[in-house]
Amino acid sequence: MSDTLNHKPKPRADSPCVAVCSTLFDDTCRGCGRTVTEVSNWVLMTDEEKGVVWERILAQGYPRRN
Repeated sequence: MSDTLNHKPKPRADSPCVAVCSTLFDDTCRGCGRTVTEVSNWVLMTDEEKGVVWERILAQGYPRRN
């Protein structure tokens, strides 16, 4: 039997933060790809709202660790 049939997607971290914060001069953090509003409201967001953000930032190549 193939491993791909039994492979489950890895769970996401609760937050895309990679501790490379840069929002002082930008509207979007260069580390995680979230907007300043998304970063500040993250703990208040529903799982569905977080999922929408996760999909967008992953499609844009975030989170970045450098």
